[in-house]
Amino acid sequence: MLLDYLPIFLVLAFSVIVSLAIVFSSRLFGPYRPNKVKNLSYESGKDPVGSTHERISVKYYLVAMLFIIFDIEVIYVYPWAVEFRNMFHSHGLFAFMPMFIFLVVLELGYLYILMKGGLKWD
Repeated sequence: MLLDYLPIFLVLAFSVIVSLAIVFSSRLFGPYRPNKVKNLSYESGKDPVGSTHERISVKYYLVAMLFIIFDIEVIYVYPWAVEFRNMFHSHGLFAFMPMFIFLVVLELGYLYILMKGGLKWD
């Protein structure tokens, strides 16, 4: 019974070995010249100066929410659009309505962020 899972274990072992080889090959073959500037912490393009308890602007989180909304939209809409013609021939309008509802909900989220000023960059 365990023999049935052997291909899965082989693929898993191969992927771990290849990923470790890629990570450590940059250390072996790439230049390694540490200095004071390179060893500093890097946080979103800002120098790590001051207290660690500074507040981050809300716009940072709004941009993150926008990215998540539209990233999820693309992930679900693209495969649906590729297969839409086949689904429409077999299921008719029922192939269109769930995606239409999904897009309406996402559009409502976009309009909410737009009305709250999430896209104003001043």
